[in-house]
Amino acid sequence: MLPTITAFSHSPDRGRGLARDLRVRWAMEEVGQPYRVRLLDFDALGEPAHRAVQPFGQIPTYEEDGLALFESGAIVLYLAERHGGLLPHAVGPRARAIAWMFAALNTVEPPVFELSLATFLDRGKPWQAERRASLGQQAHRRLADLAQYLGEGGWLEDGFSAGDLLMVTVLARAEACGLLEGFPTLAEYLERGRARPAYQRAFVAQREVFLQAQGQRSP
Repeated sequence: MLPTITAFSHSPDRGRGLARDLRVRWAMEEVGQPYRVRLLDFDALGEPAHRAVQPFGQIPTYEEDGLALFESGAIVLYLAERHGGLLPHAVGPRARAIAWMFAALNTVEPPVFELSLATFLDRGKPWQAERRASLGQQAHRRLADLAQYLGEGGWLEDGFSAGDLLMVTVLARAEACGLLEGFPTLAEYLERGRARPAYQRAFVAQREVFLQAQGQRSP
């Protein structure tokens, strides 16, 4: 049986490629693994059947032959270890690529994601401006460090890896928050990731869900 992932039936990102199932879709496309998608609305996220797989009621999840996984980073790591193409074979470079996976999700993403939430959830609150400024400073420091490390290089290490895959998805959200202005190196890195055919296929598949929910079709 094909592995099945879950995704939003009505994504709050409005088809911009920011929902985290894109990471899993992209990894599947990179390794050439066909998959099925089960679409869930927000009510379904709290149902016992979904909570049994995803204790926190989020997406995506991954199910295959009795294995049930949650957390997009864990799913991408599982796919990268099971299939070739997303992690180097040599021990050292492989460990470095995995380290970048953790860096994307644990170091760079938190202030970026919190800033995106504060922009909407704290709207009209007296503390919004101060909180956004603080989170913006944190995100800016992380992005500056990343830009300095990346330099003019193509990818984070010698070649594209699962670390780049996750980092690119994090930078997509940073771009949506206006955080990449002043970081041309990161903007170019983001576009390199988006130019990959596997990313394009994943993005179109995810966006198609949004368009269908709106009664539209891809151009």
